[in-house]
Amino acid sequence: MRYLTAGESHGPGLSIIIEGVPAGLEVDVQAINAELAKRQSGYGRGRRMQIESDRIEVRAGIRHGVTTGAPISFWIENKDHTHWRNVMQAEPIDADVEIKRRVVRPRPGHADLVGGLKYDHRDLRDVLERSSARETAARVAVGALSKQLLAAVGMSLVSYVKVIGGIEADASYESLDTLRATIEASPVRTMDETAGQAMMHRIDEAKAAGDSLGGVVCTEVHGVIPGLGSYVQYDRKLDAAIARAVMSVNAIKGVAFGDGFEMAYRPGSEVMDPIAYGPDGYTRLSNHLGGFEGGMTTGMPIVCTAVMKPIPTLYKPLQSVDIDTKQPFLAQIERSDACAVPAASLVVEAVVAFELARELCETFGHDTVGRIQARVDAYREEIRTW
Repeated sequence: MRYLTAGESHGPGLSIIIEGVPAGLEVDVQAINAELAKRQSGYGRGRRMQIESDRIEVRAGIRHGVTTGAPISFWIENKDHTHWRNVMQAEPIDADVEIKRRVVRPRPGHADLVGGLKYDHRDLRDVLERSSARETAARVAVGALSKQLLAAVGMSLVSYVKVIGGIEADASYESLDTLRATIEASPVRTMDETAGQAMMHRIDEAKAAGDSLGGVVCTEVHGVIPGLGSYVQYDRKLDAAIARAVMSVNAIKGVAFGDGFEMAYRPGSEVMDPIAYGPDGYTRLSNHLGGFEGGMTTGMPIVCTAVMKPIPTLYKPLQSVDIDTKQPFLAQIERSDACAVPAASLVVEAVVAFELARELCETFGHDTVGRIQARVDAYREEIRTW
């Protein structure tokens, strides 16, 4: 499986092509749209989320609600494009016409300056329009479809927020159903109501100060099939593929599995997961390693944590340099959020889902969902008594 996206933040919309999805998958389009709606929600989001109402339009690869095995095409319209039609038009403009909303003051922390240098763009809008986090709507759609494929073989994902602005939530929970219900009811997608209230207060403070906040998000995968991935080559290790995908999400600056960086402060006896055997086969007595050994899934829940930096677009902008005059100025201000950590948790969940779906098909075939299910069932039974 693979996918490509195209589109700009204020362009007509986002195009998505997903190749390699098996035939026979019943697709719930409303469930995909519900994921897109959740990405737009969350405490601390900006006015752009009030303009857009993201929904996918299926343009290929799904017939009568079922995948055909052909490439799938989705389209997500940018409703805000109405206000940017002339600025973002594809047609050439006359040389004597002033380019509207030209960006010449790069924003620290964004791709603006380096992208301009690399592609020789004298209008940095050519960089920021594509490097914008608007593109993550496409990835959430791909991830939502991937989750439906994973659900067909008993795998499920959940994501939540652990930290916003230095405030850490209690991440313990009694059951997955309780966890899901709690985070869906929380404006900051955390299971700790007290910490959630403190997070929202901290976001309000940052917004009033023209500042922004980052945080830590966590994605868990349950019902994992043991043995996905491989140790035989560096580029076949599944945890490495997931880490790369998570790092590709806008503003993510660090990825860890299981206890992650805390392992640097513990002896080996406290971070390895003892092996046991029972009626359901092999298992681990703990999950410090986050569901991976040697680049392969152990069957324990995958626990992937990611750090998101504060959004670099600030309403109290930092110093920058005008690329025309080379004089110092305050960086250009673009509409932005005070905090997008809750939304980031959903984007990270989406890219994790795709990597798992891709590996599922790599291991068990790309032809039909029914054959994949049969092969997974046979494999689970084989390793249960191995």
